Amino acid sequence: MNRFCAVVLTAICLNFSVVTLAAASAAAPQVLVLQQALEIAGAAAPSVEAADANVRATRAARAVAAQHPNPTISAEIENVGGSQAYNAIEAQTQTVWLGVPVELGGKRSARIAVANAKGDRAQVDWTVALADLRLAVTKAYVAAIAADRRLATANDQLKIANDVVRAAHVRVASGRASPLEEQRAGVTLANAKAAAENAARSADLARADLSRRIGQSARGSLDEPWFDRIDDARPMRPIVPRGTLALAAAQADEAAASASLKQAQSERIPDVTLSAGARRLPVNNDVAAVFGASVPFPLFNHGNAQVRQASAERDRATALRRAAELDVEQAIAQAQADVANAAVSARAAAGPALAAAQEGARIARIGYREGKFGQLDLLDAERTLAETRADAIDALSAYHIAQAELERLTTQFSKD
Repeated sequence: MNRFCAVVLTAICLNFSVVTLAAASAAAPQVLVLQQALEIAGAAAPSVEAADANVRATRAARAVAAQHPNPTISAEIENVGGSQAYNAIEAQTQTVWLGVPVELGGKRSARIAVANAKGDRAQVDWTVALADLRLAVTKAYVAAIAADRRLATANDQLKIANDVVRAAHVRVASGRASPLEEQRAGVTLANAKAAAENAARSADLARADLSRRIGQSARGSLDEPWFDRIDDARPMRPIVPRGTLALAAAQADEAAASASLKQAQSERIPDVTLSAGARRLPVNNDVAAVFGASVPFPLFNHGNAQVRQASAERDRATALRRAAELDVEQAIAQAQADVANAAVSARAAAGPALAAAQEGARIARIGYREGKFGQLDLLDAERTLAETRADAIDALSAYHIAQAELERLTTQFSKD
């Protein structure tokens, strides 16, 4: 009997433990980390879908460019009506032609080269769309965490303002302070309430923006430790702009312009249309073979203007590519400096400065309750703490945004 009771109690305990763990797991909030937000956003982003459609379109255009021109079938009836001997219906001659265009000057290969260059540009645009999406989602994620932090700071200041009002009322009632102190505490409380309401609206707006960016609700918990983390400072070093998205786009434009120039040059050589047919003779109803060839006569359009236009566009693309090299190198150097400066500011604001402000506010609260400090000293300490916390939030936000912008600038393009 004792053994049976022990088994039953053990089973009950195990079942209770399982239920407790399941309930704890269900109650534990799911944290939406940045990488998850990026993956969710990339799955249904309109900009990425548009870039993907453009890639598919350029692939189809490449298949179109590789096709040969269609042959032409024509039929002729001669001597249908006329005078004297040609007035009879029996005098008509019927001819069926098959014309096959023959492209000369490498037009087909030039078309394929242009299509390939545009396809490479579409691939660059697709990678750019992904990189821009990552940057936009990261900024929205940072803004959402920062708004939550500002709301928490505002709520803390509201709680402290309520405590100050109660303490001031006690001091005034006991005759230890003038009524002006209670009025001043009331003004501080009103300002704290307004600040808390504004912070709540800003937090809701930031969460709504993040939800729109990722295409689903983002009302859960966010990765607060990631927001507080500052990577170790790295020495600034020149980064070669080769392979970056901005330079890859400029290079793709230059390649497309060069291919268009070759295509314009190939268009100056006229094509030949070879024809073969059969003609029925009405006299004896015999059939005779007919052969012919036709070549366009470049009387008005020699193709020189098209070549000059394509050459100028190629020169423009080359100049823009050279300018992009300089701009990208300067932008990367500036982004590295921004990251380094933001890291220093974030460490200072979120580290010693914040700790000193928190300690000063703690001492002021204790001293105010004990009557050692005046109300102005307490309000000044609380104001300093609130400003320091806001500075720390701004510094951390600036650091993470600078990191995201540097990553966007240095993203490498790969055709794979």
